[in-house]
Amino acid sequence: MSTVLIVVALIVVFVIIVAAVLYLGPGRASGRSGLKRRFGPEYDRVVARHDGDSKAAERELTDRVQRHGDLRPEPLTAEQREQYVARWAGLQERFVDAPREAVAEADRLVARLAEERGYPDGARYDEQLDALSVHHAHQVDGYRRVHQVASEDGRGASTEELREAMVGARELFERLILARPEESGRSRPGNAGRNRNFSLRPKGSGA
Repeated sequence: MSTVLIVVALIVVFVIIVAAVLYLGPGRASGRSGLKRRFGPEYDRVVARHDGDSKAAERELTDRVQRHGDLRPEPLTAEQREQYVARWAGLQERFVDAPREAVAEADRLVARLAEERGYPDGARYDEQLDALSVHHAHQVDGYRRVHQVASEDGRGASTEELREAMVGARELFERLILARPEESGRSRPGNAGRNRNFSLRPKGSGA
């Protein structure tokens, strides 16, 4: 084979590889292990919702990444942070006397905070939840739980279930309050409370 043909063959192979990478994109190219690593418990939840069909679950999660992976959250001002923190502290205190009302307000507050950070608005709950799952996969289920118990379907929830939902929602609330735009997509368990200058948990709070 001549040198020219070898060069042409190498160019063709290179073009095919580049085209494959561009077609697959980061979500698909990473495969199952990449999706499991990115979504953590959310991956398992989606697989269970698809009755164990991992391929269907991976198609759904890949679609979420393609739709929301490029989202870069808007920054919050120090004043906005303080206002949100004060409102959450008030909800935790209110929970003692009116747990269901506090949970319903927590649901609205997290939705509003997510919207302020640049995620889809709360009126598009499913779309907002999908976007949040791409960037905060380890905390998003807490928001899902608080939304469920705050809805009509959760009217029969016990006080303990309401408390657990409130605690779960607080994890996402903390991430949205504290995460800087460049930290989007780096969500990991246990990182929410690091390097903060204020506490989101007032002393004596029941939630």
